[in-house]
Amino acid sequence: MNTLAYRIAVAIKKADPDRTHSIEVMQYSLAILLNTGLIVAASLFIGWSTGELASTLLVLIGLGGLRMASGGTHFKSVWACNIVSVLLCAGIPHVPVYPETLLFLINLTNLTVMIAFAPRPDANVAIPAKMYPLLKWTSIGLVSSNFIIGSHVIGLAFLVQSLTVIPWRKGGTL
Repeated sequence: MNTLAYRIAVAIKKADPDRTHSIEVMQYSLAILLNTGLIVAASLFIGWSTGELASTLLVLIGLGGLRMASGGTHFKSVWACNIVSVLLCAGIPHVPVYPETLLFLINLTNLTVMIAFAPRPDANVAIPAKMYPLLKWTSIGLVSSNFIIGSHVIGLAFLVQSLTVIPWRKGGTL
């Protein structure tokens, strides 16, 4: 993906050298977009193939929305991130429905983690510290919404994201 992002950035720079950012900046941004697109497309394809398209879309929206607000740990390898993300997003809809009590405990776990650790923004993103309370309350609000919605798919998606917010290791990468 990095090679493709580089080639696209070079082509953009050649097309309009005066009004574009540096190749490095464009490559970084394009790599994020291409990797995200790959995860979404592959997950949705698997969801469609297995008859779980709507649930897969729900996982992508829930996981992505909470990730934007709460931050979290990253893999060192882009490919590891892509593979694990696709497996989780396409796999969660296939986890059997479980008792309401377990869903309540998952929601409670998600809420506890967000209260204790969110937000945990990416070191590469400059988010002002004054925004942290808003991000925390957004994270808390999102996970709390599933007490009302009662979706096991959303609960598991939020659980996966909640686990990335816990500072397991110093440095923030796996």
